[in-house]
Amino acid sequence: MLKKLFGNKQEHKEVNVLTPATGKYVDLRDVPDPTFSEKMMGDGFAVEPSEGKIVSPVQGKVVQVFPTKHAVGIKSEEGLDILVHIGLETVSMNGEGFTEHVKEGDKVNQGDVLIEFSLEDVKSQAKSTVTPVVFTEGDQIENITNKEVQDVTAGETEMCTVTVVSKK
Repeated sequence: MLKKLFGNKQEHKEVNVLTPATGKYVDLRDVPDPTFSEKMMGDGFAVEPSEGKIVSPVQGKVVQVFPTKHAVGIKSEEGLDILVHIGLETVSMNGEGFTEHVKEGDKVNQGDVLIEFSLEDVKSQAKSTVTPVVFTEGDQIENITNKEVQDVTAGETEMCTVTVVSKK
């Protein structure tokens, strides 16, 4: 009884998510891969990059850098889990053309460089350069307010505001 009254408090925090790449905004539903376009991994957005640099979209902590360096997971200070996946079917590149600048456990600020990559290598060896940014834990999200954007600049353009719910 007391737990019902006092133990289920929820905290709501807003996270302003910036674009991790410079380029063109792509609606997640338009990503040419059903894992992302059908939101199987979560909601979010995508960018078709015009340069080979990925920066942190939030202030937080790096929770995973994939061994193939094609993706990085970040947990924002507010608790939002984010996956930045560089290109489509880039895992088959086995890290070739990718240089990571962070490792698991590193604290990052918005705009800090996470990974640099050869855009030309991704164009020639992968299915697409489109880079999905996915909020992987849907149950922690109360609301997503998307911004109206087209041309985006890494670490500068605000893509959306996500309201995160955490139980206390």
